Amino acid sequence: MSVVSALDLLVGAVVLGSGAVAWRTRPGSRVGLLMVLAGLAWFAGYLTPSLVFLHRGPLTHLHLAYPTGRLRGPLSWVAVAAAYLAAITEAFARSPWLQVILAALVVVTAFQVFGRTSGPARVAARPALLAACAFALVLLLGGVNQLFAWRLDLPVLLAYDTVVALVVVVLLVDLLRGGWTDAALAELVTNVGRGLPTGLRAQLRRAMGDPAVEIGLWRADRGSYVAEDGTVLDLTGDNRAATRVDEGDEPLAVVAHDPVLLGDPELIAGVASVVRLAVSNNRLNAEIDAAVTELRASRRRLVEIGDAQCRRLEAVLVAGPYEQLDLAAGILRECGPLNGERDRLLIELHAARAEMDAFARGVRPPSLAAGGLSAALRELAQRSAVPVTVTADVRRLPPAVEAAVYFCCSEGLANIAKHAGATAASIEITADGRKVVAHIGDDGGGGADRRSAGLRGLADRVEALDGILTVVSPPGGGTQLVVSLPLAGKEE
Repeated sequence: MSVVSALDLLVGAVVLGSGAVAWRTRPGSRVGLLMVLAGLAWFAGYLTPSLVFLHRGPLTHLHLAYPTGRLRGPLSWVAVAAAYLAAITEAFARSPWLQVILAALVVVTAFQVFGRTSGPARVAARPALLAACAFALVLLLGGVNQLFAWRLDLPVLLAYDTVVALVVVVLLVDLLRGGWTDAALAELVTNVGRGLPTGLRAQLRRAMGDPAVEIGLWRADRGSYVAEDGTVLDLTGDNRAATRVDEGDEPLAVVAHDPVLLGDPELIAGVASVVRLAVSNNRLNAEIDAAVTELRASRRRLVEIGDAQCRRLEAVLVAGPYEQLDLAAGILRECGPLNGERDRLLIELHAARAEMDAFARGVRPPSLAAGGLSAALRELAQRSAVPVTVTADVRRLPPAVEAAVYFCCSEGLANIAKHAGATAASIEITADGRKVVAHIGDDGGGGADRRSAGLRGLADRVEALDGILTVVSPPGGGTQLVVSLPLAGKEE
């Protein structure tokens, strides 16, 4: 027996034996099966010279599907299909160009698969990438040797056999170390923790190497597991395994996957833990979002209820004390010529009416109810100690929104008069059907304290209506208050 024949037998035994070990120790991966197929094809080529390159199909498949044995992406499918086709074709018509093209496909696809990994999985993918590149290199070397007639058949053959045996052993050792499972789980935890937009199902498919993985969340109201698209997940198929994820005695989710993966209990247990954590976090976030939404709605309802009470109080004042004071003043005037006592009483009645007017304006000015925001702001500007320009051509708005804008403008003008040292102020109101925006500005000294009780109270009122209060007050540059409020109801 020649050295080449002995080497061929040794390489075939290494490939076949490695496949048997991988198949037995890692049944969850199809790598062992591919190695066994490559070893059998190798011996077929040893016994039948026309089939000498038949092993290249399963070997290429092994490199591009490692470590799960499942191909990822259309390019991988194209490369493997081309490898099997070339292996069969060369049984009838050999061509060195087929080897060159196959080598290029293997390298390009290997880098494409490597590029889809990240973090720990990328580190674990390096042995597979190096093995694929080494296999492609000896393929290329064999094709170039024939194309350029280098007559280096024996060295090329020895290099080819050596590389094939070495890469299979390297992949077997890497598979037995289990680094891929740990890396896949680490990448899964990282991606789920980042909240990537691709969804949990896509991350599970990538980590488990199964493009058909489905995840269903338990819906107690429907008594079933529901997929991401809202349909009930069918778990009755014979070709799928279901890994249930529970939280104590409560069902949480289920992962439907290839039954072969049950042979890797470490991967299944890790995936179940990640799914449990992700689903629990999503539920907690949903509960928090619901609580925040309810809190915002409650704050808005409180503001609207308070505004409604102010409107009722205003109506009571107009129908009761106002009318009684006006009636008393009229009676006094009809009692004949004014004397000192009646004159004093009329003055006191006018003073009481003025105090009630001030009180009513603090609760809700009558002009706001009667004429809307534009009329109320112009009346407010007339009473201001600082000249105010008002631009407010808006229709009627929801009562709570009108009141919030009015009191922001009122507080703003009061602050301008007290603290700004301004010579002029302005109010500009705009509304576009979705929101109303108020700008209150002055030409004073700036430096307004955003933490003051007045501004903080305005901010609370605005935020209760899902609005935003912005204060821009650089020293020496005047102050600008910007109030933006959504129009929750239709314009009146």
